[in-house]
Amino acid sequence: MQATSRRCRWASIPGPNMREAASMYGTAVAIFLVILVAALQGSVPPESPFPYHIPLDPEGTLELSWNVSYVQEDVHFQLLVRGLKAGVLFGMSDRGELENADLVVLWTDGGRSYFADAWSDQKGRIHLDNQQDYQLLQAQGTPDGLVLLFKRPFATCDPKDYLIEDGTVHLVYGILEEPFQSLEAINISSLHTGLQRVQLLKPEVPTPAVPADTRTMEIRAPDVLIPSEETTYWCYITELPQGFPRHHIVMYEPIVTEGNEALVHHMEVFQCAATFESFPHFSGPCDSKMKPQRLSYCRHVLAAWALGAKAFYYPEEAGLAFGGPGSSRYLRLEVHYHNPLKIPGRRDSSGIRLYYTATLRRFDAGIMELGLVYTPVMAIPPKETAFVLTGYCTDKCTQLALPSSGVHIFASQLHTHLTGRKVVTVLARDGRETEIVNRDNHYSPHFQEIRMLKKVVSVHQGDVLITSCTYNTEDRKLATVGGFGILEEMCVNYVHYYPQTQLELCKSAVDPGFLQKYFHLVNRFNSEDVCTCPQATVPQQFASVPWNSFSRDVLRALYAFAPISMHCNKSSAVRFQGEWDLQPLPEIVSTLEEPTPHCPTRGAQSPAGPMVVNMAVAE
Repeated sequence: MQATSRRCRWASIPGPNMREAASMYGTAVAIFLVILVAALQGSVPPESPFPYHIPLDPEGTLELSWNVSYVQEDVHFQLLVRGLKAGVLFGMSDRGELENADLVVLWTDGGRSYFADAWSDQKGRIHLDNQQDYQLLQAQGTPDGLVLLFKRPFATCDPKDYLIEDGTVHLVYGILEEPFQSLEAINISSLHTGLQRVQLLKPEVPTPAVPADTRTMEIRAPDVLIPSEETTYWCYITELPQGFPRHHIVMYEPIVTEGNEALVHHMEVFQCAATFESFPHFSGPCDSKMKPQRLSYCRHVLAAWALGAKAFYYPEEAGLAFGGPGSSRYLRLEVHYHNPLKIPGRRDSSGIRLYYTATLRRFDAGIMELGLVYTPVMAIPPKETAFVLTGYCTDKCTQLALPSSGVHIFASQLHTHLTGRKVVTVLARDGRETEIVNRDNHYSPHFQEIRMLKKVVSVHQGDVLITSCTYNTEDRKLATVGGFGILEEMCVNYVHYYPQTQLELCKSAVDPGFLQKYFHLVNRFNSEDVCTCPQATVPQQFASVPWNSFSRDVLRALYAFAPISMHCNKSSAVRFQGEWDLQPLPEIVSTLEEPTPHCPTRGAQSPAGPMVVNMAVAE
C-alpha cells in the first residue's frame, strides 16, 4: 500500500516518566487549542473548545467531543479511544447502518498505522475515498487513552460523503481488535460496532443571564436498578410542596449519575392534569401492569433532554409557568435507559434540575401542538418506504386565536412513533411558504429532544403552519393508523413560544365523511370486499383494504385534496368558536426549495494512499 509523505506524530501511552509526559501533552494540547480557537473565529464558548460531549459505546471505550464553526462551515471532532487495540472506525450514515456509511478509519497492518477517509458499500465493504475530506489535525497518546483531533466540512459535494445538516445525525463506530493488511481487508461484520444519535449542528444561541433569585429543584428517580434489558422507559411520580406558588422556569439541565452516561439516553419531565386532585406515587417501568392508569394524564411537557444536549435556557423575556392555582402539583419523570449490553446491577438516580424564579418575567412561555389529530382516519399503507402525512394549523385558526402582535417560536420538539423518518414544519404567509420552523431529515423516534431554533420564528394572524411527516412501513403487513398506541402513529411538533395564548392545539385530520367515500370507491374497483358496514371501525376498514397501486395512490390523493376537520383548541380542549369541519386545505402557491449544499472552496486532498501515523510508544 502506498503512503503519502504526510505524517502525524503519535505518542501513544505515556512512558515511565508520567509527569514529564503529561507536561509535554499539556503543552501540545494548549498550543493546538489556541490554533483551534483562532480557526473557529469566535464560535467557541469560552469555557471549552469542545463544549459538546457524548459517550459513543455503552462500555465507555469511545467518547466524542465536538464543536461547530458556522463561519467556516465545518465540525471539529475530538475522539477519545480507551484501551486502543488495532484501530477504530467512526462515521455517519442515513439511519445508523454500517453499510453505505461515510467513515474515517484508523488501523494498523501490524507494522505501520494509517488514517483515512473511507466509505462502505451496500455489502459493508470498506473503500478508500478518492476525496479525503476528513482532515487529521492531531493524534496524541494521553493518560486517558488515544485522542484523535480531526475536522470535516458540513458539505463536501462528494457523493460518498454524508451531508451534515440540521437535525438528527446517526453516528456509527467500530472497534478493530486485530491488524488488517489493507483498508479493503477490514470486515465490518467481524467488528464490535454500534450507533449513537446526536444533534451535531447545535445552534449558536446566546446564553441569557439567570436571575439572582433563581432557585433549583431536582426531579430524579432515586436509586433505580436499571433493568438488564436493551430498552427501558422508567416512570417516577413526584410532587411539588403543598401551596407551592406560581414560578417561572428559566432553564434546566440534566443530572446523570456518574458512570451511567452511556446508559441514560433521554429524559422528560411532564406535569399532570390539574383536573385530578391527586396522583398515586409510582416508580417503575412505564409499561408495567402495575403502573396506575391515572399516570396517562401526566402529559404536559415541562422539560426534555437527550444525549448530547446541554442546558436549555428560556429567552430573557419569558419563562415557563408552573405551580400556583390551576396547576397540578404532580410531576412525572420519564427516563429512557439504553442498555444494549444488558449490563446487570447498575444503580441510577438521574433526572433533570429545574432553575426557577419567583420574579415572574414579562411573558409566560407556552407549548402549542401542531400537526395531525390523534385519529385513525390518518393512516399509512403497509410496505411504504416514504409515505407523507400532513397536518395544518390554518389561517382561520391563527387569525382568530393569536394576538395582533403575533407569537414567537424559539424551540421545537418533533414527535412521531416508530415508523417516522422525517418531520418538517413550514410557515406560510399569503399562500407562500416563507421559512422553516424546524426540519429533521434523519428523524428518529428514539431520539427526541426540545431543540432551540437557530432563529426565532414569528407567527402572525392569518399565517399557516404546515407539519409533514414521512413514514416507512416496509416491515408492516397492515395499515398503520393514527392514535396513541406505540404501534399507531403520530405527527406532532410541540413548539415552544411566547407570549402564551389560549391556543394550545392547532391540528387537522381528513374529513371522516370523505374517508368513507374512499372506502366505497376502493370497494367498487377491487375484487376483494372492503368492509364499509356502518358498525365497522376505521381501523377495521383500513385492515380490509387490499393494498395495491390503486388503493395506495387514491389514499395519497385523498389526503392531498379532501377537506379537513380542524382542531383549533383552547387549553380546556374546547374549540374556539366557529365552523371547523369540512374546511378547505390552505392554498399554497409557492413552496420552499430544499437548500443547496455549499461546497467548500478549498481543494480536497486526494492522496495516493492513506495518511501514515507514527504509533511508536513514547520512551
